[in-house]
Amino acid sequence: MGIQTLESLPKTMAAVVCHGLEDYRLEEYPTPTPGPGEVLLRVESVGICASDLKCYMGAPLFWGTGDTPGYCQPPVIPGHEFVGRVVALGEGAGEKYGLSLGDVAVSEQIVPCWQCRFCQRGQYWMCPNGDVYGFRQRAFGAMAEYVRLPADAINYRVPETVPVAHAVFIEPLACSIHAVQRGEIELDHVVVIAGAGPLGLGMVAAARLKNPHLLVAIDLNDHRLEIARKCGADLVLNPRQVDVVEEVLKLTDGYGCDVYIEATGHPAAVTQGLAMIRRLGTFVEFSVMREPVTVDWTVIGDLKELNIHGSHLGPYCYPIAMEMLAKGLLPMEEILTHSLPLASFEQGIELVHAGTESIKVTLQP
Repeated sequence: MGIQTLESLPKTMAAVVCHGLEDYRLEEYPTPTPGPGEVLLRVESVGICASDLKCYMGAPLFWGTGDTPGYCQPPVIPGHEFVGRVVALGEGAGEKYGLSLGDVAVSEQIVPCWQCRFCQRGQYWMCPNGDVYGFRQRAFGAMAEYVRLPADAINYRVPETVPVAHAVFIEPLACSIHAVQRGEIELDHVVVIAGAGPLGLGMVAAARLKNPHLLVAIDLNDHRLEIARKCGADLVLNPRQVDVVEEVLKLTDGYGCDVYIEATGHPAAVTQGLAMIRRLGTFVEFSVMREPVTVDWTVIGDLKELNIHGSHLGPYCYPIAMEMLAKGLLPMEEILTHSLPLASFEQGIELVHAGTESIKVTLQP
């Protein structure tokens, strides 16, 4: 049957190409062609994630430490938060994913190998051979006019009930939902979410669905805290204005919060969480840190016997994220603060880095 196409495709496309840390360039790049089982999207919108910023700035996870290799494989097109319209289908791809030409679609951020121990057990998001879009040669990202979804990708058709402009938030919201699931929240819990950026706000909205006894959001930015209220936070705290550890201890008769989710990416938020969480509490670490974090592990072990849960990607959460967006459970018009042309990617990165004027910054190729 061969390739099905919706429209005539150009030979080249505009794309942001990562050549190294702080070396991203807008270039003309060959337009990809889908092979068997592959899908080609015309990109409608692509988000700039905090991990994109950290890769740009040289975080060890992406560029290595000397002893361990980095995850990023330049030259590569960045961008793993994206939504696009299906413009070409490789042989068998439509039937495989239930996609048709013209559909709006998203793809989970990791392309697994489907052969390793984790993939065979359904734990594909921990695949050691998996490639996250935008960092790896097998899965170029969507800071471009077109993006190719490899045959091993996990793709979804976006329902018409989700506005296309909001669908770019499906990926980060899925990550937020997974982090909340890792918190194992119960009805009588006091839950603290540190960080009211795009991911933290998604966590607040997801945690609200768990209906805990008290849901607290912490951030240094009062405007973001107001958005957190609209996402469902019962109480918001700014560390510049109050001693947040003292406030949480007061609220809990000195015991501390039951669940603490770290979504700031700042080392101080880790030590803050260890100070305010109760004995036998659950600490969820979500962020990609720019530098190593040192804490007193005695607090984790001998003093409080904490449950320490990591959180990685958004497995099995994309359908839930789409449903949340369809129901309007987040104030998306206030979360999606900046929509820039692809050529303004450097301005977008600066906005994310500053974090004072923006919440979610997106690029429109």
